[in-house]
Amino acid sequence: MNDTEARLIRCFSAVFPELSNQEIGLASMETLEAWDSSAAITLVVVIEEEFDIQFEPAVVLQQFESFRSILSYLMRLPR
Repeated sequence: MNDTEARLIRCFSAVFPELSNQEIGLASMETLEAWDSSAAITLVVVIEEEFDIQFEPAVVLQQFESFRSILSYLMRLPR
C-alpha cells in the first residue's frame, strides 16, 4: 500500500467508519448503500482537506464513483 492509498483509506474511514480497510478497497456508489449524496459531499470535502487540493465539479462527477476510481485519479496528480 502506498501513501496515497493509505491517506485515501483514512478519508473513507472518516466518512464510512463501519467499513474495514478491505471493504473500503471494494467500495463504490453502487455497492455501498451509505454512499448517498450527503456522504459523497462529505467525502469530497475530506479528501480535498487531506490532499490539499480542490476538485472541479466535472472531476467529481466523472471520478467519484468508487474507491479505486478516486485512487486512480489521485495517483495521476503531479506530486
